Amino acid sequence: MNTPNKLTIARVIITPFFLLAFLSSVPHRFIIACAVFAVAAITDAIDGKLARKNNQVTTFGKLLDPVADKMLTTAALLGFIAEGICSVWPVFIILTREFIITSVRLISASQNVVVPANIWGKIKTATQMVFTVIIMLWGELVETYGFLKLNFHTVTNIMIWITAALAAISGVIYLMQAKKTIDFSK
Repeated sequence: MNTPNKLTIARVIITPFFLLAFLSSVPHRFIIACAVFAVAAITDAIDGKLARKNNQVTTFGKLLDPVADKMLTTAALLGFIAEGICSVWPVFIILTREFIITSVRLISASQNVVVPANIWGKIKTATQMVFTVIIMLWGELVETYGFLKLNFHTVTNIMIWITAALAAISGVIYLMQAKKTIDFSK
C-alpha cells in the first residue's frame, strides 16, 4: 500500500477520535478536537499531492479519499448539531449533496468515466474546513473563558449556511458536468 492511501486510511481512523474529543467533557475539548481535525485535514491535503506527484494515483485512493473526507466533515457537522451549534437544515443540505455526488461518482467509476471536481466543490471543501476550525476555536473561547459568547450561535449558523449554499452550487454544477459524460440510462 502506498503512502497516499495510508494517509487516507489514517484520516478514516482519526475521524472517530476527533468526534470523541469534540463531544467529550474534558477541559479544552474544542482545542483538542481542533488539533485532531487539523491533523486529519492536513492528511487530506498531503495525500492527493503525493499521489499525483509520485504517480501513485490508485482506484482505491480515488474511491476512499472522498469517503474519508466526508467522514471527517460529517463528524464535525454531527458534533455541531449535538452541541446545538448549528441547525439541522443546512447540515441536511450538505449531506444530501454529498450522498448524491458520491452516488454519481460511483456511477461514473463503473463506466470508467472521470468527472473532475469543479472549483465550487474545492471552494466548498476549503470553506467548510476553515469554518469548522473557526467554530471550534471560537467554541473554546466561549466555553473556557466565556469570551465572545454573544452571537456565537448566529454566526456559526451563518457559516454553516454559507457552506450549504456552496454545497448546493457545487453539486448542481457537478451534476451538469456529469450529465454530459455519464450514461444515466444504464
